[in-house]
Order: sequence, then structure tokens, then C-alpha cells
Amino acid sequence: MSLELHITLSDADLKLFVDSITEARKQVDTVDAISIVGAARKLLEETNRAELPDFVANRLKHLDTMITMVEDAGFALPTEDRDNVLAALAYFSSQDDVLPDNVPVLGFLDDAIMIELCMRELQYEIEAYDDFRHWRDDEATRRGESKAGLMLNRVEWAEARRQEAIERMHRRRREAYAGGSWTPVLFKVR
Repeated sequence: MSLELHITLSDADLKLFVDSITEARKQVDTVDAISIVGAARKLLEETNRAELPDFVANRLKHLDTMITMVEDAGFALPTEDRDNVLAALAYFSSQDDVLPDNVPVLGFLDDAIMIELCMRELQYEIEAYDDFRHWRDDEATRRGESKAGLMLNRVEWAEARRQEAIERMHRRRREAYAGGSWTPVLFKVR
């Protein structure tokens, strides 16, 4: 038997997460990206060994996408966009998150909620990365090359495709926010 729950975050609840991501953003300026990504990756490894509710486990899978996006030299997110993703990852690497991770059953609930919020705000970055990755994989297959070799040997066309994906990401964001039905709260976006 499954049970469906709906969580509504009040303005005060949302402020708690916004304050947490604001603190995490400060780490982006003082801690190197490798340390932030490493700590987020460590969290993923810890959660892989834990028995988690599906709600949490399903959202933690998206954390890997954010990590990969930051590490992918071929995609090379622009600095401002990369800093937004790193701020999200810094939250997940912090020991001072809203709920301590060692609390049985609920310890990763705040992480799952924050991932959900980050996925909404980083939607266009993630879509652009998925587009780029699929294009790169398809192109490597078409050319009969390894995916890693393709990135290193085809820098010029990979850069053109990356720029196209980034421009599409920014265009989608502008179009989505032009309607005014929802605006970002965690990050300053262009």
C-alpha cells in the first residue's frame, strides 16, 4: 500500500531553505569546486548504502546529474551558471543542513526537498546539459568514436553545440519567467 502526501512550503518554510542556500553560496567563494563536488559525491555514496524512502532516493538521483554537469569539461557551464549549481552542491555537502542526515528515516528529507527546489530553479541548465550530452553521445556513435575522445578531439564543434545549448537554456528561462506565474527564489538568474 502506498500513501501519497503533498507538502506545501509556507513562505517561512521556503525562507529556511533560501537562507540555507544563501549560506551555501558563500562557500562557493571560499571553497574550491573540487571540494564542494567531492563532498556532494560523498553524500551520494553514503545514501547509496542507506535504506531511504523512495521520495528521497528518487530525488537524490538528480544530485548526480548536477555533479556531472559541473565536472563535464566539454559542457563548460558559464561561470555564473556554474556557481549556481555549485551553491546547490555546497548545500548538500554541508553538515549544517536543515535536518541532520543521521536522523533515521527523515534525515535526508530536507535534502530531497532542496533537490526538488534546485531542480525547479536549475531546470534550464539541466535541460541544456541533457541536450548537450545526448547530442554528444549521438555524434560519437555516428562517428564511431569514443564519447571521451569525441569531447577532446572535437573541441570546436563541441563548443558550438555547447553555446547553442546555453543560449537555448537562457531563452527558455526568459520565456518561462515572462509569464510571471513563478519566479526564482534561490538564485539570481538572468
